Amino acid sequence: MTVAGSSQETTKHAPNSARLMRWATYASVTVASILILAKLFAWSLTGSVAMLSTLVDSLLDGVASVITLIAVRHSLTPADREHRFGHGKAEALAAMAQSAFVAGSAVIVIFQAGTRLFRPQPLADTDVGVIVMTGSIILTLALVLFQSFVVKRSNSLAVAADSLHYKSDLLINFAVLIALILTPMLDIPLIDPLVGAAISLYLLIGAWNILQGALDMLMDRELPESDRERIREIAYRHKDVCSLHDLRTRRSGSDVFIQLHLELDGEISLMDAHLISDQVELEISEAFSGAEVLIHQDPEGLEEYHPVPG
Repeated sequence: MTVAGSSQETTKHAPNSARLMRWATYASVTVASILILAKLFAWSLTGSVAMLSTLVDSLLDGVASVITLIAVRHSLTPADREHRFGHGKAEALAAMAQSAFVAGSAVIVIFQAGTRLFRPQPLADTDVGVIVMTGSIILTLALVLFQSFVVKRSNSLAVAADSLHYKSDLLINFAVLIALILTPMLDIPLIDPLVGAAISLYLLIGAWNILQGALDMLMDRELPESDRERIREIAYRHKDVCSLHDLRTRRSGSDVFIQLHLELDGEISLMDAHLISDQVELEISEAFSGAEVLIHQDPEGLEEYHPVPG
């Protein structure tokens, strides 16, 4: 059996992508620390449930950002003898932890909002809260823009999950800002806990989405059908490729692994079959940012039996 496969270098992150991923985690931890201190100060003065909800969210974001930092550092470790496919799934484990933290924060805030609904309390020093939330929005927006840039360059699930937290924070911060402005203006104390409860429900939805993405990676879910169709188009673009079958794909962190069988003319030489496979492999690898591609060549029309262990 002749197999054409990418070299080990294709499973490694490009230096620029790895550097960007590290800087994204450092920026995330720094921003989370600043927001925690600012929101803690504002909550101590205002007593707002909405402010408490965003404080709790920032606290858990801080923990999640530290976990992301550790996971990204580990996922960037090159493949070794015990981990031939690299350490990319550390990102999925970090994303699962993030979903648990987000869900936990949502439950805490829902409980607090429910208590405040039955026992409304007036807010104090809302001007301080407004200033803090405005600053939080500006700082969070800058972080989200940087994280989005990094995700486009690296396809990192952990950074994407962390970015989802902060995108949620943007909406949360806007909601809290509105609550702090409208509650004293309209003299309706219920606005504050209702906004806090709405934020919590949004957090639960976000946690579920993060969990689904992590499980897809851990369970080796196939790439989207549009990507699989693109792989087929690239293979069939070569005039000597008769057909293909057994296309298998998966993602581990920001690494992509692609396996397939190419059907070629059974009369060509082994060298020609190898060169054709190398050309297809190179084009697929370039189309999917250095994916590791493994190709097995079959004579056209050969029926093969591949028994499944067990």
